Amino acid sequence: MRHRHLPTVALALGVVVLLDVLRVWLPSIITIFGQAAETPAELLGAFALGWFVLALAVPVLVRRLGARPARLAAAGLLAATRLALTAAPGGRVQLWLACAGLLAGLVWLAATAATVARPVPGLAFGLAGAAVGHALLGTEDLVWRGGVLGWTVSVVLVGAFLAAQSAADPAAGLRDSGAASRVAWLLVGPVLLLAGQLALAPAVWDAAASYWHGSADLPGLGLPPAHLAAVPELAIGLFLVALLVRPPRPVARLLWPVALVAGAGLFAADRAGWLAAAVLLAAAGLGGCLALVDTVADRGHALVHRRSGRPLIPATVAGSAADSGSVAGAGAAGVTGPGEGAGSGEPAAPGPGGGDGGGRRGFAVAGGMLGFAVGAVAYYAAYDLGYPNGGVPVLAALAVAAAAVAAPPGAARRFRTPVPAWTVLGAMLLTAVGGGIHRPAPAPHPPATPPAAVRVVAYNIRMAFGLDGRLDLDALARAVDGSRPDVVLLSEVDRGWLLNGGHDTLALLAGRLRMPYVFAPAADPVWGDAVLSRFPVRAGETRPLAAHGAPTGAQALGVTLDLGGRDLAVVATHLQPPPGQDPVAQAREVAAFATRYAAGRPLVLGGDLNTEPADPAFAEFTRAGLADALAAARPLRTSPADDPRTEIDHVLVSPGLTASGVTAPRTTASDHLPVAVTLALP
Repeated sequence: MRHRHLPTVALALGVVVLLDVLRVWLPSIITIFGQAAETPAELLGAFALGWFVLALAVPVLVRRLGARPARLAAAGLLAATRLALTAAPGGRVQLWLACAGLLAGLVWLAATAATVARPVPGLAFGLAGAAVGHALLGTEDLVWRGGVLGWTVSVVLVGAFLAAQSAADPAAGLRDSGAASRVAWLLVGPVLLLAGQLALAPAVWDAAASYWHGSADLPGLGLPPAHLAAVPELAIGLFLVALLVRPPRPVARLLWPVALVAGAGLFAADRAGWLAAAVLLAAAGLGGCLALVDTVADRGHALVHRRSGRPLIPATVAGSAADSGSVAGAGAAGVTGPGEGAGSGEPAAPGPGGGDGGGRRGFAVAGGMLGFAVGAVAYYAAYDLGYPNGGVPVLAALAVAAAAVAAPPGAARRFRTPVPAWTVLGAMLLTAVGGGIHRPAPAPHPPATPPAAVRVVAYNIRMAFGLDGRLDLDALARAVDGSRPDVVLLSEVDRGWLLNGGHDTLALLAGRLRMPYVFAPAADPVWGDAVLSRFPVRAGETRPLAAHGAPTGAQALGVTLDLGGRDLAVVATHLQPPPGQDPVAQAREVAAFATRYAAGRPLVLGGDLNTEPADPAFAEFTRAGLADALAAARPLRTSPADDPRTEIDHVLVSPGLTASGVTAPRTTASDHLPVAVTLALP
């Protein structure tokens, strides 16, 4: 590897490590600092934003300490916390380790910005590498895995990051490229938000593919693709193609910003069937906008060595390169590599922090990351506070698009022709390999004869995070599989929320249980309820429920199971009560939907109903003719899991189904206990 490429490699590896820490820090805010709905959303938001506000003082610290010492010290702490999080037992230790890692990552970014004027190549390849790696892992982070393989890959990743930080010497590069460089660093935050929420999120890719391969008999529902889906490969391919291969600039300045904003708008429209288009447009638009923002030198100015002040190539060459440059990597006359600053602004003042330009870049990236935090908190707090949040990704996309349109023409070095092709094809191939490794369970065949009984489990899985705040899908699978279920009704299913780490918990759990799934969105297209079954699903539908004052969205999912010549209707839901009230109106809606959907067939309805047997909402189900399948085991308290005090998880059945074997296995794999019951068919 040529020395001039090391700053780009160092930045890319740092982005991967920082994303690993963020995927622990974000859910730790919810599951450890906050206790789900028990902690006010305003307090959670203030705690989260406080760390990013604190980071606004980091550029001053970097200037006093010197950019290189600050960068190396912060990189060491970031690497140490990344490894410590894998070994952490969860709980408060995990929370404070993640906070330390986040702050170290913000210091590292500011120190890197002080000496690197061109962040786009390192940022883009870091995001692409993290996405491909997450796809290969099936969206389950190494930080949660441990074991020989997990530890080995984690140590190699962290070692490579530290080695690149030590070897890279961005200060030996070229002058600051002025305002364009600061804009590029300012966009790091919005770009991370868009990438993690939509464009480069493998879990969202999988969710989009599941809608793409849906059935006419199951409209608006997510199903395991019957064959390898194309959405993930297309998303990473479009991002890299748009990044590496520029069309003529007038076309690019219109095409890529429009694509990015359109993708964010489709996502904000909250239509599951549009998710695949939203992902692909956002991926292409984000890559293209990053290419437009990647300005190395203003047209017509010479590239000047940072230390000596001597011109390295004539101004005419720099201007020519400005007309034909591509974002990715190395360029004309072998002058500047990815990650090295270049430009024609005023000379950077010497100093330990990288000069005035470096200090301004440090403030730019700190401000951009504060924007990331504000956007993330604003989007997800809406599900607790009850305001429209679709504008958050659209505003982030507009910010990136506006910077891309306004960016001046720049001189970036051009790859040799085969490099972009191999980069794109290699990333697409690895993404496809990930899809092949983590293929969903095949669709089951109907039994030869109808079973005499079915075992049903209803479980609020809290996005697969246990009471210790750790993602432990093996513990969750044991909690479900211990009851040997035929049908599983899941609540709080997450298929890619950035706030929860960006995991496809449904596909990961379904893979462990070897059970296909049907998913219905409740809040946005990647958060809702699901049914897993050992029997074939013949048909299904979802009905969004009116909010009735509740901030979080809710739905009722009905599926028809083929038991081998006879049908069983199953309805899964998660009622959302208005603050301080019982979800009476939603219960009435669900009861009406369920009885209509069953149409006289045997019916099972279950989930986290957020109401107790003596409450008015529960009476709506019994008034509709449904019976409490858990009645023989009452009181059957299920929440909170470590000290159950409330009976809010239920299974109700139509007349003729006989319940037995009711259990609520003790486990802390979620904040609820699962409930299990055997139902004899009439």
